[in-house]
Amino acid sequence: MIFDFSCLQISSLWERLLGAIGDAAGSVLGRVVEAIRTVFEGDPETRRKVSFSVAIIALSAKMAKADGIVTEAEVKAFQQIFDFPDEEARNVARLYNLARQDVAGYEAYATKLAGLCSSGASENCPMLENVIDGLFHIAKADGLVHEKELAFVARIAEIFRIDEVHFRRIMARHVHLDGADPYLVLGVSPEDDFADIRKQYRLLVSEHHPDRLIARGVPVALHAAANERMAALNAAYAAIAKERRAA
Repeated sequence: MIFDFSCLQISSLWERLLGAIGDAAGSVLGRVVEAIRTVFEGDPETRRKVSFSVAIIALSAKMAKADGIVTEAEVKAFQQIFDFPDEEARNVARLYNLARQDVAGYEAYATKLAGLCSSGASENCPMLENVIDGLFHIAKADGLVHEKELAFVARIAEIFRIDEVHFRRIMARHVHLDGADPYLVLGVSPEDDFADIRKQYRLLVSEHHPDRLIARGVPVALHAAANERMAALNAAYAAIAKERRAA
């Protein structure tokens, strides 16, 4: 699982929030923001976590509609990366469906989420990188990433202030437009010495170590995504090492 909803596992939190939002479609974002502000007034930590969780649900819902079709595979992918109690499935589905129908654009949700990076990073926020990974997971659930879905994720990354080079590296873990490129995953070049490639690999492993994420303030709920990134880094390094030994 990539995300959990431990902050929302108390049923009363869901009921209070959704009760304040209501069931009408239309401009859901405005009602959500106002509900979070008022329902969790006086509890800034819970308010931040709830804001993050709600924004994630909304972006996932809009991600599934980016190509105009919400497939069963995409819904299942959403369920795979979100961990919530079985008894809260109805409430999560309710908010998910409201977000799909919202007249507000996805950019409004992304902007809201962009301000929640607890690490304080102005660019390439580790927490928001986890969100991009989650959106790619949903986008490729039906077997391919549609060009409209790719444009959707790229625009989210832009709002998140994830620079173009960094975004290409994230995308390389999920989308292989010209075949898998381990060099791109590690952010190195085939012309680089292997010693420099090893140095870059070790730097990336250090940056994504769970202890470093904790120090940056990235929630524990997001560490599973970092583990997936570690697997991709390890696979890329192993592929390059094998290629260099063969040469």
